[in-house]
Amino acid sequence: MAETFHVAALQMRSGTDKEKNVATAIELVHAAADRGASYIQLPEYFNFYGSARHFEDVSETVPGPTTRRFADVARERGVTVHLGSVLETSQLARHSYNTSVLIDAHGEIRATYRKVHLFDIDVPGEVTYQESAAIASGSELVVAPLGDVVLGLTICFDLRFAELYRALALHGATMFAVPSAFSAVTGPAHWHVLLRARAIENHAFVVAATQAGTTEEGLATYGHAMIIDPWGVVLAESSTDQPEVVFAAIDLDEVTRRRREIDVVALRRPELYRETAGDFGEDQ
Repeated sequence: MAETFHVAALQMRSGTDKEKNVATAIELVHAAADRGASYIQLPEYFNFYGSARHFEDVSETVPGPTTRRFADVARERGVTVHLGSVLETSQLARHSYNTSVLIDAHGEIRATYRKVHLFDIDVPGEVTYQESAAIASGSELVVAPLGDVVLGLTICFDLRFAELYRALALHGATMFAVPSAFSAVTGPAHWHVLLRARAIENHAFVVAATQAGTTEEGLATYGHAMIIDPWGVVLAESSTDQPEVVFAAIDLDEVTRRRREIDVVALRRPELYRETAGDFGEDQ
């Protein structure tokens, strides 16, 4: 029988002061560890959330200064710390990677994931953004074993691509990480339903750390950090738009039970799932 796993999703209001953001994040990690969390997730862009014109200036190598600081914290507290995303230096001119870094309780980097789906959208009159103008896309999917948990790594806009989560589940993921800075425009309509859908359709836990509120530069995020079980039930959710620790004790056997009850993996018909229109039958 798997043991109860204690997880925390952190909500932040990051800005352009990198040192201040890191200090706040460390305080929240300690607060989560004090509550008993053994897996602690930070949001997307947790150490710098500002204009893309500054990305190159604040990007770091991985490992680098920020990962080393959190490695010390993880080692000190004996917890796994998931750096939701940092700006990682790339070889592509004027571009960085948007990179998750998973640091284990020994202070070792267990996995890195570079965001593969970039936030290039145009909702007329509401929000227009082109993440690809300053961020280079990753090209690998990542799962990381953490004891009885297999963590599937994703970042924010990835949430809209169901096939990514199914692929992670087929590679063993039992919990999805979704660190985010989700738009305040689309959040009210899409955030809860997409997170719950990813949990339900794969019978996996979902942990989603978030940015919240509006920055001095006008970047508005939805917040609502949350933890969701494999039945789609929200176990915990942030209650304000302020920095917060969202905590839950989860029963890892719930994944096995729900997948046994409704075996969405075995009942799949992948031989029918073709991407070209010509493979679909036509009305006679």
